Amino acid sequence: MVFFLIVVIYKKFQIRCDVPELNLTNSAANSTNADMCMPKYVTFNSKTVYALPTIAFAFVCHPSVLPIYSELKDRSQKKMQMVSNISFFAMFVMYFLTAIFGYLTFYERVESNLLHKYHSKNDILILTVRLAVIVAVILTVPVLFFTVRSSLFELAKKTKFNLCRHISVTVILLVIINLLVIFIPSMKDIFGVVGVTSANMLIFILPSSLYLKITNQDGDKGTQRIWAALFLGLGVLFSLVSIPLVIYDWACSSTNGKGR
Repeated sequence: MVFFLIVVIYKKFQIRCDVPELNLTNSAANSTNADMCMPKYVTFNSKTVYALPTIAFAFVCHPSVLPIYSELKDRSQKKMQMVSNISFFAMFVMYFLTAIFGYLTFYERVESNLLHKYHSKNDILILTVRLAVIVAVILTVPVLFFTVRSSLFELAKKTKFNLCRHISVTVILLVIINLLVIFIPSMKDIFGVVGVTSANMLIFILPSSLYLKITNQDGDKGTQRIWAALFLGLGVLFSLVSIPLVIYDWACSSTNGKGR
């Protein structure tokens, strides 16, 4: 992913800004080209609603926390906190720089999947980036599968290991994931749904509500309980605002598609 970021920054200085051919006079075309190649600090459109859900989805790291904690030498809460801080900061820098340089490369024509904008099939560098992203995803999936399978077996009260059941659940999950990849047209839809539902629950609602439940009888944690309650309210507000907007955008997109 660091390699992906380096390539995005490099391509910013290699690809010149240009707009699709328009049926305009030269002066009008030049004016349009200049407007579309001018960065805007703040942009609001129908896709802005996906910004917060995507950010929430990007920072969901819960399935990896326990495996990483178990691998720490002389593990402790303080050491795990340091690992978390460094990881979050590093990922924030990578996401932020990728978004900035991706936008400064394509401006208003940037897509939800940045790699789709690099169209050249003979560009070895972009092909290598695609391969690197695929490898990163493949190496991430086993950790997520471990967590999902464990959760399903816990819910079904089937904690004893069974090879046939283990393989069957894995195959079913892979089939479902592949069907979603095939039939869902854009990654932003997945990020939007997961961001406003499961990511919001994992980041805001569940941790704060569980903390309030655990410290219900503890009078020494009044300040922490207030912060947890505010965090819970933020998660509920996030859901109440984002879910209707995502549904509204889907309805408008389907209506526009039928109209065309």
